[in-house]
Amino acid sequence: MNNARPRVLVIHGPNLNLLGRRETNVYGTMTLEDIDALLLKKAIALGLDLEIVQTNHEGEMVEAIQKTLSGYAGIVINPAAFSHYSIAVRDAVAAVPVPVIEVHLSNIYSREEFRHHSVVAPVTKGQISGLGPLGYLFALEAVAAIGGGGKQ
Repeated sequence: MNNARPRVLVIHGPNLNLLGRRETNVYGTMTLEDIDALLLKKAIALGLDLEIVQTNHEGEMVEAIQKTLSGYAGIVINPAAFSHYSIAVRDAVAAVPVPVIEVHLSNIYSREEFRHHSVVAPVTKGQISGLGPLGYLFALEAVAAIGGGGKQ
């Protein structure tokens, strides 16, 4: 009998390593480390193992997504700027058989026009935008529920 907990990948995209210092009026004062700590605590409560990646590089994001082709229950991803133009990230998300939830800290639909469109969203299970760090926690709950992992 396999007692391994379902594994979920969280991917933070470009410039999210600057949270807490970058445009706090838009993104808030929590650091990425603060958000990761919340996610790890939530993962324990949901019975999930969490792997967290932050990258400023498109190819690294694609490789991280592809790694979920085996042994993962789902992905929570904030592609950040890649949301709006990266066909490579979009195609990687489309290629994996696990549920993917796209997250944005800010409401991308109330910001600049170029942020209103995500090329990634159409190939995800869903998108959460504008709820700050809570969006990540809700996305993790969604992956646990629809990915067959964790406590429901």
